[in-house]
Amino acid sequence: MSTETVAILVLLVSFAVMILLRFPIAYAVALSSLLCLLYQGLPFTTVCQQMVKGINSFSLMAVPFFITMGCLMGSGGISDKLIALANAFVGWMTGGMAMVNIVASYFFGGISGSAAADTASLGSILIPMMVDQGYDDDFSTAVTITSSCEGLLVPPSHNMVIYAMSAGGVSVGSLFLAGYIPGALLAISLMIGSYIISKRRNYPKGDKFSFKNLLKQLSVSIWALAAVIIVVVGVVGGWFTATESAAVAVIYSLLVSVYIYKGLDWKGVWKVLGDCVDTLSIVLILISTSSIFGYCLTTLHVPSLAANAIIGLTDNPILIALLLNLILLVLGCIMDMAPIILIATPILLPIATSIGINPIQFGIMIVLNCGIGLLTPPVGSVLFIGSAVGKVKMEKVVKATLPFYVCMVVVLLLLTFIPEITMFLPNLFS
Repeated sequence: MSTETVAILVLLVSFAVMILLRFPIAYAVALSSLLCLLYQGLPFTTVCQQMVKGINSFSLMAVPFFITMGCLMGSGGISDKLIALANAFVGWMTGGMAMVNIVASYFFGGISGSAAADTASLGSILIPMMVDQGYDDDFSTAVTITSSCEGLLVPPSHNMVIYAMSAGGVSVGSLFLAGYIPGALLAISLMIGSYIISKRRNYPKGDKFSFKNLLKQLSVSIWALAAVIIVVVGVVGGWFTATESAAVAVIYSLLVSVYIYKGLDWKGVWKVLGDCVDTLSIVLILISTSSIFGYCLTTLHVPSLAANAIIGLTDNPILIALLLNLILLVLGCIMDMAPIILIATPILLPIATSIGINPIQFGIMIVLNCGIGLLTPPVGSVLFIGSAVGKVKMEKVVKATLPFYVCMVVVLLLLTFIPEITMFLPNLFS
């Protein structure tokens, strides 16, 4: 067995063992990389160099800004307003509150960009509201956690920025545009699933549709929705870089939260910024340690070996595309979203492009795959948050989520095999 083969085994086996032992993911990535470097006899300075290199990126500066924007808007009193807007749109339907939950997640996801924030913020309001109106608690929680994944697709999503950095040279603006239709398709799919279940269980309808009420709620919520418009239009129009637009959006979010919605005072702003620092420290540590892991993978030629292995199994592009999705779904069951993007992108993207999948299309695929992973045990963070917020046992939530898994997988397959869904807007504005 060659030295390179043994080094690969040391890297991957030690990483897998630490994941099974429930090590924090950043430690597992860093320690497995360190063992691999030690075996190869490389100096410890390589670790420091690669960690600094991993976070020494101008485009990466957009991530802290987007997270800060989401924290400010999420704590600034907009949840109730977005729920009211969603209710004006779809509350009149059968299973109206489930529909409101899904549409509100689409709106809120465009502001927070985080499935966890969506579940915690909207779930704490909507799950008790749904239960009070006669919906089952497990169904209410299942709708909340699955619809939260819309926020991963709807821009501005900091995970798309991380993917763009990992993929090397992919346009953040194009990724933002590419997420709108898939996010809407996911919402429609979940609404169809909710409607069928609501019909079978005789869940109630909401108030009758009122165009006057819709205009009223839209006028109130427009300040929150404008933050998304600033970011997306600014980046796509070439007025800002992703980093500059995120910085502008932070200032805008601060003004809206404090002076217009008045959901925050300045004392509350400092608390929100403290929470942002906690989140950012986790994200940046993951990115820096994943950079070492990526360095080890690259120097050991793992991407080319993986590509040859997969192509060696079959040369059928349909089967290869399904296999890529399967790999990402399995990874989603055992790892969190950011490390999957950072580690899997350099390995799987060349395989995807070799069968004709556009890097932008693959970015949306990997984000949705990771979103499904957030809802699956044993490491599904959003599943745990939803279970805690809804006060429902995790096993019960998983069972109630099964029909919605089907809805999400159907959307994933559509995005995989119909590239026009993802690429229509990027091509239109290119």
